[in-house]
Amino acid sequence: MEAGSPGDAEVSAKVSEKKKPSKTSVSDFARPTVSSSRRNADGSELSAVKPRVASTKSSSPVTPDGSLVKRRNSTGGLPERQKSVAALPTPLEGAASLSGKKVSTPEPVKTATLASRRSSLSSASSRVSTPEVKNTALPAARLAAKLESVKGESAKKVLAKNSASHSASKSVSSTPPGNQKKGSARSGISTSKASPASARSPVVSGGAKAGSAEKVSSVEKEKPSPKETAEPQLTVPPVVEAKSTDDVRLDLRGHRIKSLNSSELNLSQNLEFVYLRDNLLSSIEGIQALQRVKVLDLSFNHFKGNGFEPLENCKALQQLYLAGNQITSLASLPELPNLEFLSVAQNKLKSLSMKCQPRLQVLAASKNKISTLKGFPHLPVLEHLRVEENPILEMPHLEAASILLIGPTLKKFNDRDLSLEEVDLAKKYPAHAALCIRYGWELTPPDRSMESTFRFLTEYWKDHVPPGYLLKKASVDRPFEEDECRCHFIFVKDSTTSNVAELCLKYQWFIGEKTPTNFVPITGAATEVYWPKHEDIGRYIKVECTPILEGVEHSPIFAISSPVSPGTRCPKVVSLNVSGVLVEGNTIRGSAEIAWCGGPPGKCVVSWLRRRWNSSPVVIPGAEDEDYILRADDIDCSLVFMCTPVTEEGVKGETQYAMTDFVKAASPSVRNVRILGDAVEGSTIKGVGEYFGGKEGPSKFEWLREERDNGEFHVVSVGAAEYTLTKDDIDRRLSFVYIPINFEGQEGESVSVVSEKVKKASPRVSNLKIVGDVREGSKVTVTAIVTGATEASSKVQWFKSNTSTFKGESSLEAMGISKNAKAFRIPLGAFGYYLVTKFTPTAPDGESGEPVYVVSETPVETLPPSLNFLSVVGNYFEGDVLTASYGYIGGHEGASLYKWFLHESETDPGSLILEASGSLQYRITKEAIGKFVSFECTPMRDDGSIGEPKTCFGLDKIQPGSPRLLSLRIIGEAIEGVTLLADKEYWGGEEGDSLFRWYRRSSDGLENEIKDASTAHYTLSRNDIGFAIFVSCQPVRKDEARGPIVLSERVGPVLLGPPVCCSLKFLGTMMEGERLNFSASYAGGERGTCLHEWYRVKNKRFREKLSSAESLDLTLSDVGSCIELVYTPVRKDGVGGTPVTITSFLVSPAEPKGCELIIPDCLEDEEIVPQRSYYGGQEGEGIFIWYKSRRKLLDSEIHSISLSSEAVVCGKTLKYTPSLGDVGSYLVLHWVPTRIDGRKGEPFVAISNSPVAAAPPVVSAVQIRELSVGVYVGEGIYYGGYEGTSLFSWYRETNDGTVTQIDGADSTVYEVTDLDYNCRLSFGYTPVRSDSLVGALKLSDPTDVILPAIPKIEKLSISGRAVEGETLTAVIIIPETACQQNIWTNYKKEVTYQWFFVENDEDNSLSFVDLPSQRSCSFRLEFTDIGRRLRCECIATDVFGRSSKPVSAITSPIIPGVPRISKLEIEGRGFHTNLYAARGIYFGGREGKSKIQWLRSMVGSPDLISILGETGKMYEANVDDVGYRLVVVYTPVREDGMEGEPVSASTDPITVEPEVYSEVKQKVELGSMKFEVLCERNQSGKKSQAPGTGNLERRILEVNRKRVKVVKPGSKTSFPTTEIRGSYSPPFHVEVVRSDPHRFKVVVDGENEMELIAQSRHIRDIVVLVIRGLAQRFNSTSLNSLLKIET
Repeated sequence: MEAGSPGDAEVSAKVSEKKKPSKTSVSDFARPTVSSSRRNADGSELSAVKPRVASTKSSSPVTPDGSLVKRRNSTGGLPERQKSVAALPTPLEGAASLSGKKVSTPEPVKTATLASRRSSLSSASSRVSTPEVKNTALPAARLAAKLESVKGESAKKVLAKNSASHSASKSVSSTPPGNQKKGSARSGISTSKASPASARSPVVSGGAKAGSAEKVSSVEKEKPSPKETAEPQLTVPPVVEAKSTDDVRLDLRGHRIKSLNSSELNLSQNLEFVYLRDNLLSSIEGIQALQRVKVLDLSFNHFKGNGFEPLENCKALQQLYLAGNQITSLASLPELPNLEFLSVAQNKLKSLSMKCQPRLQVLAASKNKISTLKGFPHLPVLEHLRVEENPILEMPHLEAASILLIGPTLKKFNDRDLSLEEVDLAKKYPAHAALCIRYGWELTPPDRSMESTFRFLTEYWKDHVPPGYLLKKASVDRPFEEDECRCHFIFVKDSTTSNVAELCLKYQWFIGEKTPTNFVPITGAATEVYWPKHEDIGRYIKVECTPILEGVEHSPIFAISSPVSPGTRCPKVVSLNVSGVLVEGNTIRGSAEIAWCGGPPGKCVVSWLRRRWNSSPVVIPGAEDEDYILRADDIDCSLVFMCTPVTEEGVKGETQYAMTDFVKAASPSVRNVRILGDAVEGSTIKGVGEYFGGKEGPSKFEWLREERDNGEFHVVSVGAAEYTLTKDDIDRRLSFVYIPINFEGQEGESVSVVSEKVKKASPRVSNLKIVGDVREGSKVTVTAIVTGATEASSKVQWFKSNTSTFKGESSLEAMGISKNAKAFRIPLGAFGYYLVTKFTPTAPDGESGEPVYVVSETPVETLPPSLNFLSVVGNYFEGDVLTASYGYIGGHEGASLYKWFLHESETDPGSLILEASGSLQYRITKEAIGKFVSFECTPMRDDGSIGEPKTCFGLDKIQPGSPRLLSLRIIGEAIEGVTLLADKEYWGGEEGDSLFRWYRRSSDGLENEIKDASTAHYTLSRNDIGFAIFVSCQPVRKDEARGPIVLSERVGPVLLGPPVCCSLKFLGTMMEGERLNFSASYAGGERGTCLHEWYRVKNKRFREKLSSAESLDLTLSDVGSCIELVYTPVRKDGVGGTPVTITSFLVSPAEPKGCELIIPDCLEDEEIVPQRSYYGGQEGEGIFIWYKSRRKLLDSEIHSISLSSEAVVCGKTLKYTPSLGDVGSYLVLHWVPTRIDGRKGEPFVAISNSPVAAAPPVVSAVQIRELSVGVYVGEGIYYGGYEGTSLFSWYRETNDGTVTQIDGADSTVYEVTDLDYNCRLSFGYTPVRSDSLVGALKLSDPTDVILPAIPKIEKLSISGRAVEGETLTAVIIIPETACQQNIWTNYKKEVTYQWFFVENDEDNSLSFVDLPSQRSCSFRLEFTDIGRRLRCECIATDVFGRSSKPVSAITSPIIPGVPRISKLEIEGRGFHTNLYAARGIYFGGREGKSKIQWLRSMVGSPDLISILGETGKMYEANVDDVGYRLVVVYTPVREDGMEGEPVSASTDPITVEPEVYSEVKQKVELGSMKFEVLCERNQSGKKSQAPGTGNLERRILEVNRKRVKVVKPGSKTSFPTTEIRGSYSPPFHVEVVRSDPHRFKVVVDGENEMELIAQSRHIRDIVVLVIRGLAQRFNSTSLNSLLKIET
């Protein structure tokens, strides 16, 4: 079936009146669910199926046997007979169960219809109920899969099951009422047991007065997954929103309605779903009432031609069905803004020409007579086009043409996805191909499409082209962002017509969409060029050209570009312009138009170059602005304005230049004329001015003096710019006249200036200078030459200044008053200043002249810093203060340095006293006694200069002071037994043995000296209790000098002391097992219960309390430790004394011996730990020897076991692990107890009760090891007696975790097969002991995933020459082994390459830098690779993601290629006054001095004429090039001198500059004219000589049609004379002097020639061309050909 039924449109996702239209994929397929509902009295809503009334006139009658008559589908076809629905499985019910919907049976509801409806349908014999299945919509792919199970030719249609009894059938209820209140949508697929048509379209009875309103249940459309939508689907119209009332729905299908204005119809404007198919309608008049209709089905009626204009009112229409009519044209179908689906299948359409449908997504036009795409409408969002069974299908590449017409929105063509070949083919056609197809162009192969479309458009536009013209070209450049896009419309005159006026062209640019449609005019884009903007990227551009002939505008023609591409981001200069008058002194401006080409706009780097005649341009330093002021150096030069655009990112564009004409000199002039010097008698004045106007020649100067009588000025001096004033000039003014003259002798306007009146000379001074040393304290004198006065009467005043430059007297500081004395002594205050002398010349009569100032050459220097005296005053006794003083000279004193020293003797260098450094005073300390003191001062100026230090030595040694005590006190508490200390502070030299005496003082004041207490310490005894204690001290110096006795303060009374232990010692032996006691003596009152505690001390740090008993028994724990006893004396009154501690020596151990030794039961490989006990100090490393015996030995035998022949030694450690060889034997342990110090005891021997038993069989360390590629071996360690015949097995584990045993794999070696790839292997080991005892199965860890061997690359080689421009190719060689061949054949995935270049190959250590962009097997060598060595690395990867080891190869150093030039072209405008430049792309290493030669070539002649001296890249044309093609031959030369093949390029024939041409043509037509020229003075009419250096003379060049002559003008004394004269017959010719743009030579014959000079190059070119034009009859070239004028 081609298209979905209009009833499908009533299924919506949400019930919304203003929902935005959305694009719905044609793959979304869902069947609608239609139900009617009414409300009960309690307001609940009942859902029921609306039955449809069957009529005898209905298009789907029921046959007598109960079956339904076949009905046409939406395209008018009759489906073949299908199996009944009962034959189908129940996919919909299954879908319902999956979606979780409840299934219920709705109650039947009676249906009321209109009376007229009843009468018209009274013949209905029965009613067919339409039960529905309400369910979630299955995706189309799943639905199609289920329908495939139904046999029949068309399994996609669901046929209704016929019911003979027409009774109500079961139906599946719609969404419960509770879920409909909030407008929630449920998706579902419904089927009804009715006719095929009813299965496609829900049944709704029409009539506005229906008893119950039919509601459409809301269903939710399930979104298909991308995988489902990718499969071929049925064409389904886009979803249309549906409402829940029958006020918006009308279904009158098959009622033979003939007119929409019939009384049976009530076309309300509220209707949204109207179904009028299978009727007799031939006109849609009256449809305009349906202003809200969304779905309109008019299929299978009698529409034939036009008449669809009334649909224009149906603005909301979304789906329109016109299938199965006789429609021949859609031209009358209006533009419907919301139309999304249009079906016009099974009509008689010959084309699809109609108005634009902006939102149409599906167009179904199958089974028509469409034979052309001409007039195809603009459908901007069309996604699916169907034109099956049309004649147009014979058109080749119809799909590609459809893609061109519709654009990228097209996704399906004829119910299938687009062909990639057709999509690629469509991309090869030009942009205007779509418009040509709409105009009727037939598709041609892409390689001929450009020519074919132009011929088609030329024929199409034949009425648009003005008469007398033919269209030769209509195209537009490929557009790039922010780059110049130029259109090309070329019209040529028809050769069959004549006298056709010139044609004018008007342009207008348009911007389109992503397809070449919907073009909108671009404001302001009305020139030949358009600059695409950033927002234009990806859009098409169209330009219309309107030809205008004699004021009449003809119809436009157009050209369409390709989509606008992003810019290259490399800017370029579009045009350059230099404005301004080229005369010296003027400012010219260079401006550039830049195309930024998508890059961020930056700036332009500009520079100006100066080019002299016939030489290369030279950069003008500093000329880097757009504005440039013409200078004298620019005269007779042309300027070149160069511009380099640079983006903000730093990308530089190509440099462009613009060249000016030659700069002319300005007329000579002078400005700022002035007189320098004082107008005073005897002075010399000078006249100066600023000359302007080319190079200055012999300018004239005049001096004029003013007359006292009449004030007139008379010349007094000529030729000199300087003038010396005399007595005659006093009280007169002088005038200076400056007459400017340029180098060519041209005079300018004179300028004069008048001076002030000359004054009489006043007293003055000269040669003023300061004589003497400019130093502090020195005497200087000023000398001068005084004129007009006497030196004796002149006055002098001295100043000081901070600078050596005189800035006026206000900046000076006076150092005295003005006086006649010329000598001056420099004070200290002048240090660092410059001396300034003011000399005022004074005449004896008192007249004073102008004062003159002189500044000293250097600032005033100072004397070096020094001391003129140094002394130290004070008493040289301990404690006194010494003070130093000194006198400083040598500028301003800075921070002078002070140091004090102590000396053992007068010759001792001394030691620095740090605490007195930097001070002028020193207090004598005790350390200085008996030593000499000195003071050293180092003078320092404030500028940091240091002078010589000076030292003052003390007169006497330092004497000590009288001994005395500064303080005396007693330290200690007044308690019995405490030792008191007499603390004193002594002063007075070194202390000797001072005298102490201690005293007691009773409470009644009696004082007694304590005997034998004469030291600084005294211990209080029992006798001191109750007394106060004090001490006296007499200080004694070391030399026995004594000071006064000092008494301390009293302390006390003395209190009773605490109890103490006088002695404490141990009683007993310090050995393990002994008992310790102690003895103690007590003091401190009556003894009470004293305390004692025993402690163990280890390593003098760790202390552990043992007990508080009277004695202590020593144990093993005490061995090696000390015993500590803490005894605390306690008085009877409970007062405790200070604890006393004693510590013993180390406790020694007892003799070693063994007490117990038992051997437990023995088991193979289980460690035996014998039970034993030891005594005798800390046990050391005993001696253990294990024996084994096959029988159990007796007690008497084990004591001498070392001598037994049955016992075998099997171990020599305390612990023993029986091995396999010990199984069945008895074990015997021989133990020699040993103390830690090595002392040994008596041996101790024990034997096991039972022999060693074997362990159960087990296996460990089960693993798989790879023997070779594909061969594995299983391994394990057996344990448990002697191994018997163990069992082996292999297992295969897949990726999903399934483990299966491999049949037949029962050995330890296994070779993998193909079944093992991508699996893991496990090895099973079941141990069996020799006595057949079977252990547990042990599996190894699975191996890694079994994969084939990694592909290997045997060798990598690089083919190709290591030469610039060549392509290197990496070739791999794989191993020839069968294994690797199989791997490369079956498992190789890809081979990757990476290229590197050698960064450093010094010392044979290569370091490589990768080239990220070079990852293919080939590498094209470029210029940057020259000299490098390249390395290619290759890695092969298999399908399992593993990679081979990289293999690499290194090339030899890349050498440059053969030099060559490509894309050589000559840039220039084509006129004889322009500058031409040769540009090309060089290849072949670094370019050296390539050879360039410019030549001329006559049009039509193969001969080339070399232009001498023109070997640069730029060439300036002249009139000699007119009519010739300029040819440049470029021979590339590499920097090492190698030459390549020469390449040439040529221009079009050089034409005359238009301005020159117009003047030449006018003068040639006149036939006779005169030119004023110049010539060198020494030329004669005969053969010209070498150019002279004299002045130029004026000449008249007379030219007419017959001859030419040069006439020397007459003067007052002579007549005009003819210097040369001749006709144009050969060998007459005119030559141009290339070295001078003004000179040319007229050659009459070998004897008569003359070199003339024109005023400008422009005039010279006119003269030469006029002469050559008049001489044309003597050669075969016409003037028009010569001047390149088209006839």
